[in-house]
Amino acid sequence: MENELYRSEVECKRESEEIDFSDGEKNEKGKISYHCDICGKSFSGYRYFMMHKRVHTAKKPYRCDICGKSFSENGNLTIHKRTHTGEKPHHCDICGISFSQNGNLTQHKRVHTGEKPYQCDICGKSFFQKYDLTVHKRIHTGEKPYHCDICGKSISQNYNLTRHRRIHTGEKPYQCDICGKPFSETGNLTKHKRVHTGEKPYPCDICGKSFSHCDHFSKHKHIHTGKKPHSCDVCGKSFSQSNGLTHHKHTHTGEKPYQCDICGKSFSQKINLTGHKRIHTGEKPYQCDICGKSFSVTSNLTCHKRVHTGEKPYQCDICGKSFSQRLNLTNHKRIHTGEKPYHCDICGKSFSQNGHLTRHKRIHTKEVTLL
Repeated sequence: MENELYRSEVECKRESEEIDFSDGEKNEKGKISYHCDICGKSFSGYRYFMMHKRVHTAKKPYRCDICGKSFSENGNLTIHKRTHTGEKPHHCDICGISFSQNGNLTQHKRVHTGEKPYQCDICGKSFFQKYDLTVHKRIHTGEKPYHCDICGKSISQNYNLTRHRRIHTGEKPYQCDICGKPFSETGNLTKHKRVHTGEKPYPCDICGKSFSHCDHFSKHKHIHTGKKPHSCDVCGKSFSQSNGLTHHKHTHTGEKPYQCDICGKSFSQKINLTGHKRIHTGEKPYQCDICGKSFSVTSNLTCHKRVHTGEKPYQCDICGKSFSQRLNLTNHKRIHTGEKPYHCDICGKSFSQNGHLTRHKRIHTKEVTLL
């Protein structure tokens, strides 16, 4: 440790000779502050001032002895090494989930507290992290500073550029150590592992229900608040989340940007493509812990579990009848409204359910066979 501190002091002296920074100045309280004459940023401590100047000099004196990656600060090297060791020393005292960085723990705790300290001065939207606010502001400015050198596409986030490039390369560097399944993103691997462990680190403090994914937890919260801030400018329908609105708009445009590379079938949502691909692979990663039956998509497992629990969370607001599935409620409501959205393209007859239309069409196919 002493050698490391000595090394840092020597480096600081050497670096200060190589680049011209203004001397420390005393403020009105008599405290010295250090000003960078390149970017104007000020620091109260000399150590932080010297660490900052490496941003301009691009010096990275701290090297990982495992993979060779270099860093400008020793603290960043320490954090990086945890990617090799798997060490996660910072624990959430609410749900027990662990993190390799204290900053990530601080951000995570806001999931429980609901605190969003970073607010957009243009639209007022608030965020858990400062970085998320920075990225959000690009929606207003239209800024997309990161460019793909393969297809030329411009992207607002550097992380998304890295993910995008894997579309071209097919790289999936993150592999599940339980089943061997590879992933292009570390976040998807983390979520996938919860299929095996059953971990649900996001509990609702209102009803006690727990979730394996943060986005599922966020969606669930709106059940209690009833908040739907995202409205479709075509039909006026409102959604609790912006991605729900994005997916909905595809019903108006007919856009299906996600295509299966095996059979060519296209989908409006990426999650539907993921579920569809399991038809080809036969993968059924979601298993019922009561009877052992497996499913290809988590929503089918959720619906199935209601066979055991008897839960019927979808209630008709006209007659009060309850259903275990939302689709069944939608079909039922058409008894009250008289809506028949499915039309036979041969005889023009209308039906309230798609299954009824399918059965009806067999009348015409039998007629053709008889002829």
